[in-house]
Amino acid sequence: MTTPNADQTQPEPEQKNDGPVIVFDKVSIGFDRGPVLKDISFSLDHGQTLILLGPAGTGKSVLMKLANGLLRPDSGSITLFGQRIDTMPEKDLFKLRSRIGMVFQESALFDSLSVEDNVAYRFNEDGMAPEEAHKKVEEVLKFVALPEAIEKFPSELSGGMRRRVSIARAIITGPELLLYDSPTGGLDPITSTTIIELVVKQRDVEHTTSLLITHRLQDAFTLATHCWNEKDSKMEPLPDGKVDETTRFLVLNEGAVVFQGDTHELVHTDDPWLKEYLA
Repeated sequence: MTTPNADQTQPEPEQKNDGPVIVFDKVSIGFDRGPVLKDISFSLDHGQTLILLGPAGTGKSVLMKLANGLLRPDSGSITLFGQRIDTMPEKDLFKLRSRIGMVFQESALFDSLSVEDNVAYRFNEDGMAPEEAHKKVEEVLKFVALPEAIEKFPSELSGGMRRRVSIARAIITGPELLLYDSPTGGLDPITSTTIIELVVKQRDVEHTTSLLITHRLQDAFTLATHCWNEKDSKMEPLPDGKVDETTRFLVLNEGAVVFQGDTHELVHTDDPWLKEYLA
């Protein structure tokens, strides 16, 4: 299945950027209680998945809001799709965000709208023909294995189903970048696995660049060690103990980067704090 494309409902496409999708260069931000992030530098390349780990309250969600232009840093620079966003006017930021899909921790669905209208929200705002929008919603709900929910309302869905609807809404426009803010937060382990399966499916089928926050190390390592089998339509372990080469890690502690690298480097770290955190 190919994620639906909505070129006709979006602004003029921006010139393609061959460099990294996201670049943070010595980014710092603080609030009334003091510094939150200090001198954060990293980049995220096309097709990569960057998993953001770290204790609660260490600035992971703030970093994601900075990446989406919802917050502006006190110092440093942030580049998105080759354009510097920390000094960009809001109207230009709004245009750039049309190229991003966002999956919120609590799903953030509109309670008064049906699943179909939630998923097609951007299409409806842009005036797409109802028949065309309906077809795209059917396709994307099939992708997240929830076609039967199209007429239901959020109150009729389980937590896991609401999260899958949130993913459908995020991917329906064929975004160039996906931001997942703790997509398995508050879910039981079995339901969490079904959500991670969808993240793996989107990564391996659509090769969408992604930044993902998780508080569950099990979810992080499942992403790194599994792949999507299109033939059998299921997630399965990579053979011979291999790991996904496109999945990398960024670990924060007390607002600073304490690790960035691949799965092998992370699990073989000599850093005492990291070893304790991963134990």
